[in-house]
Amino acid sequence: MAGHSHWASIKHKKGTADAKKGKAFSKMARMITVAARKGGGDPTMNAKLQLAIEKARSVNMPKENIERAIQKGTGEGGSGTELFECLYEGYGPHGIALMVEILTDNKNRTVPEIRKIFERFGGNLGESGCVSWMFEKKGLIIVNDSNINEDEFMMLILEAGAEDMQKVGDVFQIICSQSDLYTVKKAIMGKNIAVETAEVSWMPKSNIDLDETAGRKVLRLMEALEEHDDVQNVYSNFNLPQSLLTEMQSAK
Repeated sequence: MAGHSHWASIKHKKGTADAKKGKAFSKMARMITVAARKGGGDPTMNAKLQLAIEKARSVNMPKENIERAIQKGTGEGGSGTELFECLYEGYGPHGIALMVEILTDNKNRTVPEIRKIFERFGGNLGESGCVSWMFEKKGLIIVNDSNINEDEFMMLILEAGAEDMQKVGDVFQIICSQSDLYTVKKAIMGKNIAVETAEVSWMPKSNIDLDETAGRKVLRLMEALEEHDDVQNVYSNFNLPQSLLTEMQSAK
């Protein structure tokens, strides 16, 4: 079974607040543009584009912004600046592993900036492959519904092809293979259960448990990385103590 990092739930919880920032829509637009450029502008024929559009909608990105980003990717809205997809790897405080997905128009600018963030918060940017062996790409679905019967829900998702489920705070994290992501999502929505997030994610094979002091230090690094304009996603392999997890999930 893949590991369940608490970071996914924390990101989901603070997503609404982040969406109010102008840079959130900019990041989503980049993601949509690159997906459309690589696989075409029809989301029914381009799974990566479909995921990007759903993620944009989850943070209330306007329809016209989404359409403009697709057109930019297909060339209808002008070729624009070339964007490069990169995956940076490194270590944070207390030995946690970090995977950072980047979309940038200038790798020579982005690399030193990301390295500086790592170093400022007690980590270090490593070579390609230094931590990726600790992760595997999986489908990740997050559901937030206090009315769910946990046992019945577990049966539903396992029958649909899910591999594992864990309740973290007030959300359910469901793990499945990439190929089963839409099947599991469809089964959940077929029971009129709202899906908050459905995406392909780097999931840790195991996690490091942190105490409250260490957890706060790691969160400062994670949030600094998330704030960078070129960072699309940050994945890690830590778990927080319940006291800090509750505090982070209730923060507005």
